[in-house]
Amino acid sequence: MDENYNDKKNKAYTVKQRTLLKELPSCCGTFLRGIESQTSVLTRYGYAVDLKTFFNFLVAEIDDFKGKKIVELTLADMERIKAYDIELFLEHLTYYNKEEREIVNHERAKARKLSTLRSFFKFFFKREMISNNVAALVDAPKLYERSIVRLEANEIAELLDVVEAGAGLSPAQKKYHKATKTRDAAILTLFLGTGIRISELVGIDMSDLDFVNNTFLITRKGGNQDMLVFGAEVRAALLNYLLERETVSPAPGHEKALFLSIQKKRLTVRAIENLVKKYAAIATPLKKISPHKLRSTYGTMLYQETGDIYLVADVLGHKDVNTTRKHYAAISEDRRKIAAQVIKLRDDDNHPPITPNSEKTEGD
Repeated sequence: MDENYNDKKNKAYTVKQRTLLKELPSCCGTFLRGIESQTSVLTRYGYAVDLKTFFNFLVAEIDDFKGKKIVELTLADMERIKAYDIELFLEHLTYYNKEEREIVNHERAKARKLSTLRSFFKFFFKREMISNNVAALVDAPKLYERSIVRLEANEIAELLDVVEAGAGLSPAQKKYHKATKTRDAAILTLFLGTGIRISELVGIDMSDLDFVNNTFLITRKGGNQDMLVFGAEVRAALLNYLLERETVSPAPGHEKALFLSIQKKRLTVRAIENLVKKYAAIATPLKKISPHKLRSTYGTMLYQETGDIYLVADVLGHKDVNTTRKHYAAISEDRRKIAAQVIKLRDDDNHPPITPNSEKTEGD
C-alpha cells in the first residue's frame, strides 16, 4: 500500500539524520533532540549537515583541534572555540575542495550555516551547559536583495503554448512529449495558477483534490496542512490530466500519487525542476525560470490584481507578512509611480504649472 508521501519523506530523513549523528559529537544529538518539537526533520537534518561541515573544518584547520576525531569532541571543546574560528570557517566556505569537487558558497549559504551555529551555541548557553555563546559575537554576512525574476503575461502564454505544441523540443524530447504533455500542462498551470511550492506539488495525492469546491490539500513547509483554492483554468488542466491518469496502473507504492513519471512512479523534485527548465529554455531563453520563479510570477500577478499583501502572504504560505512585503516591494514602488502619473492638477495645457512663486490661497 502506498504510504503518505510526506510521512515517507520524514522517515527517510530521520534515517539519514541518525546515520549522520554517528559521525558527530554526542552533544549534536542532544541539540537535535532538544529542538525536535519546534522543527521539522528536514530542518534538523540540514543542521546536522552544517554542523558536520563546521567540525570537519575545525579539526582540519584550527591548531587547537587538529588531530582530534570529530566524534570525540565534547562540550568542553565547544568552550574553547573562539569567534575568530567561526569567522575563519565562514571565509573558508567561500571556496574549498571536497573529494575533488570545487565547493562555492555565496553569502546566503554562509548566513544559513552561521544561523545553524548560532542555534547550536544558544541552545547550550541557555541551558547553562556552556559559559559563552561565541557564535552570537560573529556578524552575519551582508545579504543583498535579489530582483524578482518572473514571467510577463505574453511569456506565460508562450510557455503554455510550448508545452501543448512541443515546438522547439529536440527529436529525443518529442518522443516522450505526446505521452507527457497533458501532465506537464497540468503541472505548469498548477504552479502559475496557485503559487504552490515544488515540495507541495510533489506531495499531492489523488485524494487531495476536491472538484466540488475546487480545492486541494497540501502539506506546507514544517508539516502543517493547508487548503488551496484553484480557478477555472487550473480545474480544466487537472481534469484533462486525470482522464489520462485514471488509465495508468501506478508502480507498487505509488498508487496515491497524482503526478506520475514515465516509469509510473511519483514524480520527484528533480524531475519537475528539469521539466520546467526544459520548456522555459524554449519559451523564455533569456530568463532562467525555475518552479520558484513560477511561484513568484503568481505572487506578482495576485498582488498586482488585488493590492492585498496579506492575501498574497496567506495564499503563498508565508508565516510572516514582512517576508512577502520584502519580496514584492518593487511592485509597490511601481504602483506608487502609477499614482504619481494619474493625478493631474490642471484640466488642460492652457494653464501654467504651479510654481513656488504662485500666489498662495487661503488655508495653505
